[in-house]
Amino acid sequence: MTIKDTIESKLQILQPEILEVINESNNHNVPPGSESHFKVIVVSSAFQGKMLIARHRIVNEILVDELANFIHALVLHTMTMEEWLKKGGMSHRSPPCLGGSTSEKN
Repeated sequence: MTIKDTIESKLQILQPEILEVINESNNHNVPPGSESHFKVIVVSSAFQGKMLIARHRIVNEILVDELANFIHALVLHTMTMEEWLKKGGMSHRSPPCLGGSTSEKN
């Protein structure tokens, strides 16, 4: 099972109306086929009445093992269906990677 599959499986506990897990590792300085950078869009009634930080904590707790061992970067878009529809059913595009490799010298 891939990391992407694991994320999708674990986040089912939120009973998402929309769930998109996008592997953005290819936008970064990592080997081909890496699964280290993800964008996750979760639209769920589980977020109703919760502040953004609480929503992110919920997702982070669900993915605690993956964050500790496999995921380098995780972009979260956590919304209710009403919020999703207000945004026109879209999320922000991720910015381009600016590098930052530890092997680079200043």
